[in-house]
Amino acid sequence: MASWITPLLPLLESERATGTAAALAVVLRTAGSTYRKAGALMLITRGGRYAGLLSGGVWSDLAEYARQVIDTGIPRTVSYDLRDPEDLLWGLGVGCEGAMDVLLVRVGVANGWAPLAEFATALQDHRPAAAAIVVESPDVSLPAGTIVLPGGAVPEAVRPDGTRAALGAPLAQRLDRAGLSDGPQWLQEGALQAFVISLALPPRLLVLGAGPDAVPLVEFAVRLGWKVTVNDHRPVYADPRHFAGAARVSCLRPQEFSESLPLDEFEAAVVMSHHLPSDLVYLRALAASRVGYVGLLGPAARRERLLKDLGTEAEALRARLRAPVGLALGGRTPESVALAIVAEVHAVLHGEDGGRFRGAPGAVRTEPGATH
Repeated sequence: MASWITPLLPLLESERATGTAAALAVVLRTAGSTYRKAGALMLITRGGRYAGLLSGGVWSDLAEYARQVIDTGIPRTVSYDLRDPEDLLWGLGVGCEGAMDVLLVRVGVANGWAPLAEFATALQDHRPAAAAIVVESPDVSLPAGTIVLPGGAVPEAVRPDGTRAALGAPLAQRLDRAGLSDGPQWLQEGALQAFVISLALPPRLLVLGAGPDAVPLVEFAVRLGWKVTVNDHRPVYADPRHFAGAARVSCLRPQEFSESLPLDEFEAAVVMSHHLPSDLVYLRALAASRVGYVGLLGPAARRERLLKDLGTEAEALRARLRAPVGLALGGRTPESVALAIVAEVHAVLHGEDGGRFRGAPGAVRTEPGATH
């Protein structure tokens, strides 16, 4: 699992504004059933504020360790094993039947808020980024808690005290090869162990149609941290004030939008203009693109009419088209429909079918993508 930092950003900016150090918690490894997996992040202040969540049951204990790390600057790995149902873990009684190791390191002015500052910039630019954190080291020049940043001829190491050094060649070369991967991994050189975290980039969603029912759709997507672009040819709808948090709201005619928007950069698109000629133009452009998920609002009869009008171009679209768009969640309000659409996009982008969790009462869950 790549590291998701969007929930951490408001607290990060607040602490950077005051120059107050905080603790970054990183899940190193897990076993059994755990709320989050390796690579998950949490930011904790000395006063107990936090962003992100690793496990609700261990929060108060983890916060105490975070204060110690902030005060001393000495990183610490904390282990929680909740797999024994008779062990209430010092009265916490989590009952998740899992185990996790969590590394706490101090981040602040001294180390330039690494790696969070670099990740925040990369997120804004929508580009891959990664860093390694030294977990164990016999080398006093590269102690535990050192942040390794790839880039340049030789990656740079930021020690816990804020001093910087060029990283040793073997580890540097391995970080350059592995650093921008899709998930966490371990790097080892002798007794030195480093944990690589890579930035999870948010899905980019294109919403074609900015009517009133698009507003809750965009709100849900933005709440998930997605990067949303909205387009409508009607100025009264294409109003940025209606879509707080959207990356872009444009007012382009359907015949023009594909020339101004790089369609292949989007992972998903939802066509919902409620205007048949406009939807036809949108679908034609999307058929020629590499957008992996295309949703179309409206009943099956409307879908078939549009596909017939597309002619041979429809074949390039059928395998990617979800129409009627959305999971069968029930409800007919704009909010219910928006929830169903966002849920389906979320499931498809994560390689799931949107069924019930494995092990739920009365549910038989197969592999992702299989039908019930």
